[in-house]
Amino acid sequence: MKIKTFNIVGMHCASCVALNERALKKIKGVKDASVNFGTHSATVEYDESQASEKMLYDAVIKNGYKVLAEASMHEHRKQNQEELSLTKRNAFLALLLAAPALVLAMFMIELPFSFAGYNAGIWIQAFLSSVVILFFGWEFHIGMLKQLRLKSSNMDTLISIGTLAALVYSFWAMISGNPDLYFETGAIIAALILLGRYFEAKIRGQASEAIEKLLQLGAKTARLTENGQEREIPIEEVRVGNVLLVKPGEKIPVDGKVVFGSTSIDESMLTGESIPVDKKINDDVFGATVNIQGAIKVQATKVSQDTVLAQIVKMVAEAQTKKAPIQKLADSISGIFVPVVLAIAAVTAIVWYFVSGDITQSVIPAVAVLVIACPCALGLATPTAIMVGTGIGAKRGILIKNGEALERGKKIDVVVFDKTGTLTEGKPKVTDVVSLISDFSIEKILAYAGSLENLSEHPLAQAVVNAAKDKNLTLKEVQEFENIAGKGVKGSIGDEAMLVGNPRLLREFGITIDLHEDIIGELENQAKTVVMLAVNKQPVGVIGIADTLKEDAQEAVAKLKTLDIETVMITGDNKKTAEAIAKQLTIEKVFAEVLPQDKAEKVKLLQKEGKKVAFVGDGINDAPALVQADLGVAIGTGTDIAIEAGNIVLVKGHPLKVVEALTLAKTTFRTIQQNMFWAFFYNIAALPLAALGLLNPVIAAGAMAFSSVSVVGNSLRIKRKKL
Repeated sequence: MKIKTFNIVGMHCASCVALNERALKKIKGVKDASVNFGTHSATVEYDESQASEKMLYDAVIKNGYKVLAEASMHEHRKQNQEELSLTKRNAFLALLLAAPALVLAMFMIELPFSFAGYNAGIWIQAFLSSVVILFFGWEFHIGMLKQLRLKSSNMDTLISIGTLAALVYSFWAMISGNPDLYFETGAIIAALILLGRYFEAKIRGQASEAIEKLLQLGAKTARLTENGQEREIPIEEVRVGNVLLVKPGEKIPVDGKVVFGSTSIDESMLTGESIPVDKKINDDVFGATVNIQGAIKVQATKVSQDTVLAQIVKMVAEAQTKKAPIQKLADSISGIFVPVVLAIAAVTAIVWYFVSGDITQSVIPAVAVLVIACPCALGLATPTAIMVGTGIGAKRGILIKNGEALERGKKIDVVVFDKTGTLTEGKPKVTDVVSLISDFSIEKILAYAGSLENLSEHPLAQAVVNAAKDKNLTLKEVQEFENIAGKGVKGSIGDEAMLVGNPRLLREFGITIDLHEDIIGELENQAKTVVMLAVNKQPVGVIGIADTLKEDAQEAVAKLKTLDIETVMITGDNKKTAEAIAKQLTIEKVFAEVLPQDKAEKVKLLQKEGKKVAFVGDGINDAPALVQADLGVAIGTGTDIAIEAGNIVLVKGHPLKVVEALTLAKTTFRTIQQNMFWAFFYNIAALPLAALGLLNPVIAAGAMAFSSVSVVGNSLRIKRKKL
């Protein structure tokens, strides 16, 4: 199966969405089709052996719309800008012509000359209104005719019939001598709707600006170094393996590794965090981040569409084209909405004619019904909120993969954290150094232990070495080095015999450590691994090593509690270690000694208790649990941004980002619900008022335009929400 996304030009309401979706789904071989009014795009999943891209495009074109098939993002933006410019011009010219007609009619102004029995003011109204309705409103009438040819209808149908009815009736009234004329009504309706479409397009552009801003983040050129020479090349020409020079203040062109120099880099565009990150040789750097301090050389490892920035853009774009399940209700209603409104308008006209016996009294309420019934707000309710929410998330390092994630995140009862790499750093660090004799200072203990451990590859050994290097201690040359698997290392420095390892190793070499059991026990109770240094068979120092908590882990757990969300920790560590860490975090429920493949079962246990569960893991060995959970939150590392298992991906693995993600999901979904409520309420309340003759068509046109703009404006309020 192949998935194809393309842009559609000319959609004006949710009925257009329903029409195109139906046409695409009728094609043999199409498994699923989703048309998004907010992004004006279609995403189709189809079997290439039965359907082709041309068949998809033809189905949309046959409905009277244009297709931007292989358009680049730049071409798409250009098309949108041209459409916005044209809509703006038509709207303001229509208003400019409709305004005099409205003034002449409202104040019943009579000019000093007449023609064919009518004052010149009436003829000016007729002329100006005809230009507005027939010329500037031509798109409505063309749209109606296209739908009529397909035996269908959309918003253009309602507007066209409504404005033409007002115009034709007014000319008929002039011929028959009826003083009730409604030229200005049709003109103002057309002008207001055109103005509403302009504002809607403008605000919708603000809602979808996230992708454009992300694209603008990337560097446009790179400084290539070859054979001692430097030359500037377009970013498109950078290849994997190229070595690039990046000076202070410049953007990193592509993803790569530092091969020369050291610096601090602003990665806020990637992680949402403003604190610079120190980088040295062999550290990873990412395209579009900013080099702050020293000049560095970077070897490209990922270019073009493989970079982290490109993956983020792709993920945000996909999220904005996918519909939330709640949108299905609006789409199903929109599919039958216009025919129902046409029927209501017809019944309204007939009933009013029989009640009043006056054709004027029957035409005007019917026109009001046609104009007030706008399915645009229904079509915009969900996609605009998703566009704003996903855009804000991307800026903050929170990638929401689809609208379904927002619905799943609306009511989470429990957040299950995988310990290593989410609540903790995932890298052992020396936390304590205790001297056992006065001749050995903390620095001397670390220098000796680090010298021996420097020849070992064990993670605990590297923790000791790193602690020594952090203090700028000189590591000494070691002779007779020997690695004792699972226990430690031995060797000699000068004429001193050294032993570094766990307490059991020292006992096996006949070294007495009974006097130091209290120190050992205290560290172990704090979930720390104990390493001891012995010199010439005498214990001289104790080193405590632990996987330290992330700096915001405690704050994250505390904030989840304020949101009435329970926190659970799951880990493969032994029970004693797990409980010690949980105690530091005030987490009451712990699943310890759990194998990776069994984590999903623990999630099921919580779900059987009737709880909605979010699971936070690294997206690799936690994949089954991420899928099993009601909401999977995967931790990205920069190299695995596009993790398939999670509904939400956090670019930087800080626990506090989980709280932000849940808050953003709830805020966005609540906004969708508000939009849907007002869109439905508006139509349910307005249609009866129009049918009863209590709503002037001009006011109806203004209200219709306002409804769409208000829905988009409400979505933009998400930007002001503090996460």
